[in-house]
This record gives sequence, structure tokens and C-alpha cells, in this order.
Amino acid sequence: MIDSVRLDKWLWAARFFKTRSLASEAVSGGKVHLNGQRVKPGHVVKTGDSLSVQRALEHFDIEVVGLNEKRRPAKEAVLLYIETQTSKQKRHQAEENRRLVASSCPMPQRRPNKHERQHIIRFKKISGLKKYPG
Repeated sequence: MIDSVRLDKWLWAARFFKTRSLASEAVSGGKVHLNGQRVKPGHVVKTGDSLSVQRALEHFDIEVVGLNEKRRPAKEAVLLYIETQTSKQKRHQAEENRRLVASSCPMPQRRPNKHERQHIIRFKKISGLKKYPG
């Protein structure tokens, strides 16, 4: 029975990150906090520890309930942690907000044709915008 595991290994085994190096970078970059503290990738995780994980636009507040050094199927990886109810609600609310914002300004169904591109180019010249922003 395992008593403790490196933090980056546990994050990789629990499938929060695709590779162990990505998990290590996230911990080093301050995206992962263990018991409210910023730690290094080699820090040990034990059962009962609380983790705060920021991954892209998602934020997870979880409690470690199992340890594993090897990456197992996703169904088994989910058994290594329990996400708090408030964390689930915040994630679903943020997802809903992103969905509403995306639906309020839909992407065009097609690319502009030659006539429309000429109008865009004229508008950019008049307004002083560069041809390629950036």
C-alpha cells in the first residue's frame, strides 16, 4: 500500500494533465496549491490533502482519497479524488456563462466573399487599422 506520492505523479495518474511534464509545469507555475500552499512538483501528497487545480478555464477544488503512481483508466482515476460541491457548481456556472457568450455572438457561417473583403479593407484603411492586427 502506498502512503505518499509525488504531486506531479498524482496529478498525472488522476488524469488532470496529459503528461507528467505538463503536471510539473502547472505545479511550478502556481496553478496547483496543496492545502492552500504553493508547492513544488516533488512535494508529497497523502490521502486527506486538499488540492486546488487550475487547468485552462477550469478550476477544481478536490480532496485526495486515493493514491496511485501509475496512470490507470479514467474510470479508476476518478476514484482518486472527490470534488467539492461548490467547485462543481462554480465550474458548471462558468461553463454556462461561456456557452451564453458564445451563443450571443455567433461565428459567421462562411468566409467573406470578394465584395465583402473589399468593404472590410476599405473600412480598415478609413479607421486606421493595420491590415493584420498583432
